[in-house]
Amino acid sequence: MLALVLLLFAGAAPAIDRDAAASALLKGFVADGEPGLAVLVRRNGRTVFERGYGVRELRTRASIDPRTRFRLASVTKQMTAAAIMTLVRDGRLRYEDTLTQALPGFPAYGSGVTIRHLLTHTSGLPDYEQLMENAEKEKGTIWTPDRQIRDDEVLALLEKETRGLFTPGTSWAYSNSGYVVLGLVAARAAGRPFGDVLRERIFAPLGMTRTLAYEKGKNEVPDRAYGHTKEPPGFRVTDQSSTSATLGDGGVYSCLEDLAKWDEALRTNALLSEAEMAPALTPVRLTDGSPPLWPKGEQGGDNLFPGQPVAYGFGWFLDPWRGRPRAWHHGETMGFRSIVERFPADGLSVVVLANRGDIDLKSLALQIAEAELGRAQGGAAPHEDRIPVGGATLYVRDVGRGQPIVVLHGGPDFDHSYLLPDMDRLSSSHPRRPWGTPGVRSLPSNTRFGTRSASRT
Repeated sequence: MLALVLLLFAGAAPAIDRDAAASALLKGFVADGEPGLAVLVRRNGRTVFERGYGVRELRTRASIDPRTRFRLASVTKQMTAAAIMTLVRDGRLRYEDTLTQALPGFPAYGSGVTIRHLLTHTSGLPDYEQLMENAEKEKGTIWTPDRQIRDDEVLALLEKETRGLFTPGTSWAYSNSGYVVLGLVAARAAGRPFGDVLRERIFAPLGMTRTLAYEKGKNEVPDRAYGHTKEPPGFRVTDQSSTSATLGDGGVYSCLEDLAKWDEALRTNALLSEAEMAPALTPVRLTDGSPPLWPKGEQGGDNLFPGQPVAYGFGWFLDPWRGRPRAWHHGETMGFRSIVERFPADGLSVVVLANRGDIDLKSLALQIAEAELGRAQGGAAPHEDRIPVGGATLYVRDVGRGQPIVVLHGGPDFDHSYLLPDMDRLSSSHPRRPWGTPGVRSLPSNTRFGTRSASRT
């Protein structure tokens, strides 16, 4: 089904086909009433697709739309990095400042760790989640979803250590600890809480009024999506974990509308000039000049490609995709997934946010990107039959292989799509509602024309 649907994105076709393709695609991922996702596609500074699917939470069943706020998880890191970069621009910090300079009182092993090391995951700081586990083995349960670890407690755990995982700059290991510490460094340099630093230096200047660093008890997240885990009996709310309160590594909530503004700022250098942004988009090299590798060992968690080369700047993975320059980052935390894929040379950005943990957004985003890049290059237009049905039009699109897509389009206010096998199934369940047109099956009795919602469940 996925390959078939993506062909519609690739054809030289009007906007209805993007909607039809996306609707058919999401049939395989998000059923009615389930937690879902939101998809944003931008081309050359223009939003060409922005839609939500599924519900924000099971209790109210409120629909996901472009203003629904999701936890970004590690997509936060690009914003933490940008905050640090504005402080460097303003002379509050330097990339070569050491951790002991930036946070006086940090143990001696931080004297070799620079802010640049923290930004590029070459610091060697111990993993704070491992330190949490070690502490709880000794003292019993300390942190829970209701009693979450905070940034200052992460710092306290790191300050109890006497050495890092490796000599700074000599290896690479994805580090949530490093980005929690960067949030603390930014707060101290700015003389403001880190959430305020993000708001004042990034979100407010860019008009991202629906984006914030969530701090339970200090602020609220209106129109919030809650995280879910899919289990055999169904979906279970899994919105918070013991580490959900840390900020610099994953604490930001945002929505498609605001992430379009963030993407535009990156495209136009509205926040940081091209020269100021350059370090963030330059893959780090180790002290000996060699490219870094993902750590050896088992694949999983934060180790995506053990032993393979890794290209990382400041808050961005930078490995090209099929020869195309790319900047991307994903986020995964309890109940949420997120991804941002940017292809600057092609003027393409794809953002997907999900409030469920069972969908592979990395693959989904790249397949959407592949289809959009094919669309830009042109191609044979798929065959299309148009059949008037009352005040609407029934489009049957044969894209050349697989099963046709059937789209009922009622003008700018309504459209609905079906795969052809769905039409056969629906016909058998509604035998008394024929269209009276040969080869066209009936639609469900609750299909009606009306105002199109930004969310389609």
